Amino acid sequence: MKFYASIDNLLKTHTNIHEDLNRKSMIQKVVDKGESLVSANGALATWTPVESTGRSPKDTLIVKHKQSAGTIDWNSPNNIPLEPGTFNMIFEDAINTLQEKKELFVTNRVIGADSDYALPTKTITDFATSALFTDNMFRPVPNDIAKSVFAQKPFTLIALPYDKLNREKYEGLLRKLSNGGTSNMAVAMDFDNRIGIVYGSAYCGSVKKLMFTVMNYYLPAEGILPLHCSANEGDNGDSALLLGLSGTGKTTLSADPRRALLGDDEHGWSENGIANFENGCYAKLINLSEKKEPEIFHAVFHDANYLEHGAIIENCMMYPDGKFDPDDERLTPNSRGSYPLTFLSNIKNSSKSSSPKTILFLTADANAVLPPVAKLKPEQAMLWFLMGYTSKLAGTETGITEPVTVFSRFFGEPFMPRNPHVYASMLGEKIEEHNTNIYLINTGWSGGPYGIGSRIDITLTRAMVNAALNGELENVEYTTDEIFHLQLPKSCPDVPSEILQPQNTWDDKEAYEKRAKKLAQEFNEHFEKAYADKNIAPEVEKQCPGK
Repeated sequence: MKFYASIDNLLKTHTNIHEDLNRKSMIQKVVDKGESLVSANGALATWTPVESTGRSPKDTLIVKHKQSAGTIDWNSPNNIPLEPGTFNMIFEDAINTLQEKKELFVTNRVIGADSDYALPTKTITDFATSALFTDNMFRPVPNDIAKSVFAQKPFTLIALPYDKLNREKYEGLLRKLSNGGTSNMAVAMDFDNRIGIVYGSAYCGSVKKLMFTVMNYYLPAEGILPLHCSANEGDNGDSALLLGLSGTGKTTLSADPRRALLGDDEHGWSENGIANFENGCYAKLINLSEKKEPEIFHAVFHDANYLEHGAIIENCMMYPDGKFDPDDERLTPNSRGSYPLTFLSNIKNSSKSSSPKTILFLTADANAVLPPVAKLKPEQAMLWFLMGYTSKLAGTETGITEPVTVFSRFFGEPFMPRNPHVYASMLGEKIEEHNTNIYLINTGWSGGPYGIGSRIDITLTRAMVNAALNGELENVEYTTDEIFHLQLPKSCPDVPSEILQPQNTWDDKEAYEKRAKKLAQEFNEHFEKAYADKNIAPEVEKQCPGK
């Protein structure tokens, strides 16, 4: 199919296209079209239909072409194949729908702060808020874009957030719903033809995460490791990466007043060092507190004229006086705020830094059996990178609920489509080359599992993070945790030594041993299920707990 001929024809024949509007004009369009309300503080408040209060993972699809199918791990539950013919139908419907719209918005941006691999991205949409979102989140086209490996291989994103596909037309081709019907939504990526389509999902994160999945697919082929992480830099230019799933403290710990923020979500690690993919942040707002998260709170809720503001506040409770209540989750616990990085006070404007001196893997272990800090050898780092472990707390109806073990490969499974050995081996090569220190930081429980023990105090966690970043953990004595194969420091500045060995904090040592072995067995079982036939190096497999 001649995708780009159809796109070119659309852009040539449509009579009302707004291309690369300046920011104020774009904000005014959002307001004039009634897509968002101007809040009391000047930010734009918008609300989506109930099916668009979060990503739609079961409707997020990757076109399966014969020539590239072998590069993708189709055993991963998040890599859902889509027939090329079905994608062609969705594309045709999208073009025809766009042709009928009264006005279109086109933005030309890039993904990636490093011009060597910035991905030119053209977004075409009928929804001004989607265009403004790309202005917040994607980066301006640099003057030296011609040097990019993707300069002649741009990507096109089509966003129709409030249109729906014809269920009958796609019966048997798209997801079957529990009621027997067919999904009318698709978030589809064609890596080979370099086109993405968001059809029927009004959640702004669908646009963001589609493009980052695209980058996470393209970059390894160029020798660049994509990472779902935050990054910051110290005064002497030393960079650090923080990887962790929701609830592990990644955002809190990366917002360090002594270190400049590069970005909070997606980065690439090339021979040039680290570079942020983004121009902005898309922060969770639920229970956002000015006291606990002053930087994010100010970025979203500072007072400004609406034409100077442009933060998009999505699905957060707003009262008739235009004021927000981020603690109110009746609409959704996944309320979000999109804003440019420049709304933060302590950032590095280039969003680039040297190769990381330190990488922190964050986990919130509600079992209280992992140490609060441990040093990882390269093969151990590859293993914990593969596993992406944390634990979450299920809802409590009566009594104490057991922690739920969560594994999300590379701390971002839904967005890492390639075969797993590719990402893992690239990490191992890079940390060996740059002599990067890797630490596991447990921000979870100590002294017993959730309901018995207590969460590790944030001041102690910050002390351990600082010690890791400052190199103070490089010259201390270590012991080995035989169950999890981890290296545990015997001492850490400003941290009581007794908490560094988790079993010491438990009154019931047998209960500790039993729970630790149970978690190790869960690691082993998940590894066998996810990676048994995925070409993982034997020396990495040996580091899996339970082996």
